[in-house]
Amino acid sequence: MSHVVIAPDKFKGTLTAAQVAAHVAAGLGRASPGLTTIQVPVADGGDGTVDAAAAAGYRRVELGVRGPTGQPVTASFALLDGTAIIESAQACGLTRLPGGTLAPLTATSRGVGELILAAVRMRAKRIVIGLGGVACTDGGAGLVTALGGKLFDASGTELPPGGAALARLDHIDVSRLRDLSATGTEVIAATDVDNPLLGPRGAAAVYAPQKGASPQDVTSLEEGLARWADVTEQAFGFVKRDEPGAGAAGGLGFAALGFLGAAMQPGIELMLDLLSFADHLPGARLVITGEGALDEQTLHGKAPAGVARAAAAAVPDLPVVAVAGVCSLSPGQLRSAGIARAYALADIEPDLTRCLERPGPLLEDLAGYIARDWLMGGPGAGHHETGIPRR
Repeated sequence: MSHVVIAPDKFKGTLTAAQVAAHVAAGLGRASPGLTTIQVPVADGGDGTVDAAAAAGYRRVELGVRGPTGQPVTASFALLDGTAIIESAQACGLTRLPGGTLAPLTATSRGVGELILAAVRMRAKRIVIGLGGVACTDGGAGLVTALGGKLFDASGTELPPGGAALARLDHIDVSRLRDLSATGTEVIAATDVDNPLLGPRGAAAVYAPQKGASPQDVTSLEEGLARWADVTEQAFGFVKRDEPGAGAAGGLGFAALGFLGAAMQPGIELMLDLLSFADHLPGARLVITGEGALDEQTLHGKAPAGVARAAAAAVPDLPVVAVAGVCSLSPGQLRSAGIARAYALADIEPDLTRCLERPGPLLEDLAGYIARDWLMGGPGAGHHETGIPRR
């Protein structure tokens, strides 16, 4: 029996990916009773990655780690059959800042290293680190300290956490640094960002302002990251500062590449593989993907475009449509991403406040229009640009 695969990302700030999928499934079920749906909530390595893995059958492991300001937070990672999926934002995300107070100069990635150690203790042989949504710009220095490294200035004083302090870095004591390669652990960094560590496209210049950094702060962080790269590359013999993705997650990509020997992979492609997305496509009539805002960023490796690519590679004629809160992409841009049509909450509820207050019921209404357009009388039936009446 044919079925519909529902594979959305989260609607950031309102619904998790699993909740989006559930509401779409409910709406389809009302419009087309007896329809079989398969829900595969997805993520691209950033916020929501652990939630998506848990929805796919991974076990959620919770533990206390140090958050971005050093205060304890409860974070989780996902574990299944020796594969651990770690979401950096769980440990040092912007949402983990006490009171939401930004700390661009002092925030640390130490908690990510603590999650890695916990996964190793649970005998994970493959560790996937989702890079994104973090509050720190410390080049992964905090991660390295969690693994046993110690950072000192010229006077032998241990450096405090954060990217700004790295400008004073003189040497690193690695006598107790945990070597993951000795345990045979494979590390993969999941990111859709190709920024280098330094320069006008680097971690400080591009992303630190989003974390509260002033122009002066950006200069301080750039100096710290440059010193971090100089000392570590000279001491350990790796040169990773210009590698694509080294600047991801405040430079966590640099530490993953250099200290963990990580391989970089596009986040959504890696997650779709881990979630066995392609296994659900044979016999499907339609794929429904989506995210909160379909915009220019969607075209550059975000989850809906990745879902559409994967579907086209597995079943070339399988139509893919998307749901969203808002959509600023033209029909031509959508088609270029492999998406036949977008259905936005704003199409049926122009009041943005109401969209944010009741996205679930609105999604179920949208699913009814999708069912009418694509599942009643064949794909594309009734499909036209003004087919959704506005309220």
